[in-house]
Amino acid sequence: MYAYVGSRTTRERNARGEGITVYKVDQGAGTLALVQVVKDLVNPSFLALNKAGDRLYTVHGDLTEVSAFSVDKTTGKLTFINRQSCDGKNPVHLALDPTQRFLVVSNHIGGSLAVLNVGEDGSLGSINQLLKLEGPMGPHRVEQPFSKPHFNPFDPSGQFVLVPDKGLDRVFSFKFDNGKLYPADQPFVVSREGSGPRHLAFHPKASFAYVVNELDSSVTAYRFNSQSGALSPIQILPSLPSTFTGNSRASEIEIDRSGRFLYASNRGYDSVAVFAIDQGSGMLTPVEFMPTDGKTPRFFTLTPNERFLFALNEDSDTIISMATDAKTGALTKTGFTVSTGSPVCMIFSA
Repeated sequence: MYAYVGSRTTRERNARGEGITVYKVDQGAGTLALVQVVKDLVNPSFLALNKAGDRLYTVHGDLTEVSAFSVDKTTGKLTFINRQSCDGKNPVHLALDPTQRFLVVSNHIGGSLAVLNVGEDGSLGSINQLLKLEGPMGPHRVEQPFSKPHFNPFDPSGQFVLVPDKGLDRVFSFKFDNGKLYPADQPFVVSREGSGPRHLAFHPKASFAYVVNELDSSVTAYRFNSQSGALSPIQILPSLPSTFTGNSRASEIEIDRSGRFLYASNRGYDSVAVFAIDQGSGMLTPVEFMPTDGKTPRFFTLTPNERFLFALNEDSDTIISMATDAKTGALTKTGFTVSTGSPVCMIFSA
C-alpha cells in the first residue's frame, strides 16, 4: 500500500514542501518509507484517487489549476498526465463523481464550484459547469469577505454534493446529475453565525453528517435526509477542551468505518479531538484531545485498516502516527515521525 502526501510549496505560504511525496505504508506498524518526490509543483494541497487507484488528481492552491497523474500500482510512482484550468482562484478540494467521468472542484477564492470532464485515460478535459455560490457574508471582518467553499464531498449514495462555505456560514446541498449541479429541495442550511464551516463527514451507517467549523473551533451534528439531501442541525459543541483559552482554528474531520468515533483537528491548540457518537441520536460526547507534537495539524487521516491515525503538522514539517483503540477511539502515540515539508493532505492507494 502507498500513501500520497500533498504539500504547500510557495514562499507566499511560508512553505517548505517540494510537491507530492509518495510513501510505502506499513499498516501493521503505522510507519512510512519514502518512495518518490514529485517536484516542481505549486501547492499540490488536496489530492484524490479514482476508484481503480491508477489515477491521482490534485488542486494547485493559490493558482487556478488542477492536475492529473497516472499511478503505477506496482511501484506507487506517479507520472504527469495533464493540467487544466478550474476557472477560479485557490482550488482547495476535489472529488470524483461515482461514474469517474466528472471532477468537482471547490474554488475557495473564486466562490464557485467547477465541474470538469474526465477522459477515459484519466486526463482532465474542459469545464462542464461553473457555479457561483451566493448569500450574505458572515460577520468575521477578515475571513468572511465573500463566499469561500472549502469542501465538496459526494454523499454515500453519490446523488448529492454537500459544500461547507466558510465565508457564508452555510452548508449547501446540490443534486448531481450527468455532470451538472442543481440546488437540492433544501438548497442550504445556515450555520451558527461566524462559525465558518470547513469540512464534512458522513456517518457510514446512519443518516447523520458532521461539519467541522474552522472559525469558532466547533463541530455541528446534522440529520441528513438521503432522499432530499437536506441537513437538519441537532447539536454543536467545541472541538477544544474547556481549559484552553487561546486562539485556535479547527480544520479536518473524519469518522471511522464503525460509525462509533469522530475525529477533528485543531490548529493553535495543536491536537486531534476524539468524540464518541451515539448510534441512536447521532449526538457527540468528547473522549479526549490528543496533542500532535507539532504545529498546525491541518490534516489527518486514519489508515485503511484503521489501526493508526497519521497527523500532518504543516508548520513543523512532520507526520506522526498514533494507534487507535477500537473500543474507545482513544489515541496513543507510536513514536513514529517522518520529516516532510509543509504536509497538508494524505490519501492511500486503493
